[in-house]
Amino acid sequence: MIWPSIALLAFVTLQRLVELPIAHANKKRLLAAGGYEVGAGHYPLLVAVHAAWLASLWWLAPERPIHLPFFALFLLIELGRIWVLRTLGQRWTTRIVVVPGETLVANGPYRFVNHPNYLVVIGEIALLPLVFGLWQIAAIFSLLNAAALTVRIRAENAALGR
Repeated sequence: MIWPSIALLAFVTLQRLVELPIAHANKKRLLAAGGYEVGAGHYPLLVAVHAAWLASLWWLAPERPIHLPFFALFLLIELGRIWVLRTLGQRWTTRIVVVPGETLVANGPYRFVNHPNYLVVIGEIALLPLVFGLWQIAAIFSLLNAAALTVRIRAENAALGR
């Protein structure tokens, strides 16, 4: 049956499309509060990895069955995504924006790890292809994402004084 796969892909795609204007509005708000962007040069790499990941799933996954154990794990990861977004609130953006004088968020998942959003993204990029039995896509994009996040996390840690 094709519809569950398409519904899941549509959900993830819509999720990303809804988040982009929210991230942009939050970025504008943070910049207006005296913030400045760091690491903008690597942002197109992140966008390219995520866009290619979604495109590959739309190309290969629609007619594949959903594997329920991986789907359940993916849903858990999505709960983590919601937790991160709710914790950061108006401070969440897809860019690295530093606002001088602001303290780092230390509640929610940030009590446990420095970069919970990146853990969520790592999980999503690995698990969603596995939901469709596409282990090759999971492996390829996990490696690409790891390379992109290595650059991203170094830039973010430097900007935050870690």
